[in-house]
Amino acid sequence: MKILHAMIRVKDIDASMKFYTELLGLKKTHEIKLDDCLLHFLKGEDSDFEIELTENFETPKDGYENGSTFGHFAVETKNMDEFDKKLKELNYEYLYEPFVMEEAESKIAFVKDPDGNEIEIIEKL
Repeated sequence: MKILHAMIRVKDIDASMKFYTELLGLKKTHEIKLDDCLLHFLKGEDSDFEIELTENFETPKDGYENGSTFGHFAVETKNMDEFDKKLKELNYEYLYEPFVMEEAESKIAFVKDPDGNEIEIIEKL
């Protein structure tokens, strides 16, 4: 079994595309238009796994509620200092500032996307 993608419903596709493409460096691979939504597929340069951003044509005014079951996505950066510089240039903030997790031999940080989904940023040490 191969994991292909995860889908996220987004309130503001422009804000979400900026976050995922400019901050995380994902590239849009394709989109699919359905009767009630537009699906935007993105992936990283070193992965086949995609994130599907779903832009429903009838989005609730206040967006979507995140459940308590989902925790976070994790993405790898080759250099946390470069990520930190880009984060600040794009006016995003950390949920948790970078710190070393010796048990995982990694430096990690957390950010939130425009819809409140947590993203773990990992630099392997």
